Amino acid sequence: MTYLGLDRSALTIIPPTAPLRGRVAPPGSKSITNRVLLLAALATGTSRLTGALKSDDTARMAEALRDMGVRVDEPDETSFVVTGQGRLASPHRPLFLGNAGTATRFLTAVAATVDGTVVVDGDPHMRKRPIGPLVTALRSLGVEIEAPTGCPPVTIRGRGPLDAGRVEIDAGLSSQYVSALLMAAACGKGPIEVALSGTEIGARGYVDLTLAAMASFGAAVERVDAATWRVAPTGYRASDFAIEPDASAATYLWAAEALTGGAIDIGTKAAAFTQPDAHAHALIASFPHMPAVIDGAQMQDAVPTLAVLAMFNATPVRFTGIANLRVKECDRIRALATELARIRPGLGREEGDDLIVAADPALVGQTLPTQIETYADHRIAMSFALAGLKLHGITILDPGCVAKTYPGYWQALATLGVRFD
Repeated sequence: MTYLGLDRSALTIIPPTAPLRGRVAPPGSKSITNRVLLLAALATGTSRLTGALKSDDTARMAEALRDMGVRVDEPDETSFVVTGQGRLASPHRPLFLGNAGTATRFLTAVAATVDGTVVVDGDPHMRKRPIGPLVTALRSLGVEIEAPTGCPPVTIRGRGPLDAGRVEIDAGLSSQYVSALLMAAACGKGPIEVALSGTEIGARGYVDLTLAAMASFGAAVERVDAATWRVAPTGYRASDFAIEPDASAATYLWAAEALTGGAIDIGTKAAAFTQPDAHAHALIASFPHMPAVIDGAQMQDAVPTLAVLAMFNATPVRFTGIANLRVKECDRIRALATELARIRPGLGREEGDDLIVAADPALVGQTLPTQIETYADHRIAMSFALAGLKLHGITILDPGCVAKTYPGYWQALATLGVRFD
């Protein structure tokens, strides 16, 4: 539906005059789709993945796996059929992964199990996203790996399955480093212990997602303690896997419902999600009396949604535990503060690594012509579109960036009755 924004340089939201009502099914989970695509590729046999997300990020993963000798078929808009040989082959060209963080981190670790050299690279945004802790951890396992800038490109000279042993990882910046090591460890020569080098871990719930997906593909992981996992050298077996809807995408629809007093059926109850961002539902349901302090550490991708919703809250909101947002597709703390302040000076500001949203219910219905810079970040675009449901004059620049995880976002809003200029 390119006419709704994917082929435009800007899109202005016209605030609806009635509550948004209807049924919209969010796309499949990006986090789960990219995990099970990789696990199916590492398995022996054919796996059928249903309910999958088809977006820029998952397309990057699928294409990289094809480059590494895996057959990846796409029989319909929400399915992948993956046929693996139990090992990945050395690609004939660098793996270009755009700004897909999950694909980049996961494939960097798994590339160490390949016989041959693998170069993992991305676009200019990805080349600013840190990967040093994962490189250091893999090097401690004897992997020959180089990332001169501490960010992609990464060159891995694989020598087959990882040696048995213990690896420590600093997961303060991203839980994806832990997930990457856990998935690669099941392809080891012997048991591998993956341990946190500190107590901090960004979004631990995503590690739980990884472990659940690994179990579905035959892996055996023992939790030694709160900071250590022992992974058996089982490899993976093919499996059919149904992917749940994307909880991060659902937050926009939950917020649109709350802002307009509507009734949007997304087809899945909040309690049924296993993804951490679903915890945002309770906070959204508390609007316009959201808490004065919200710890976003375990629902990081939901923070942009909550921050824009907080514009219209009855009282100011401080977001804490969100330092990791500085190393996402953009520096989301700065982007949120900057764009909120662009709507009205002082509406958003940074304080250390916290974000403070001033909040003003009187904003509703005002005309505040504002062009929202999206920084090529899908979540900035989708969250600030919510502001346009209650304010006149909100224009989203580069609306096509939503294709990274939710290509049908603008169409979903249109289905609910939102109009665009």
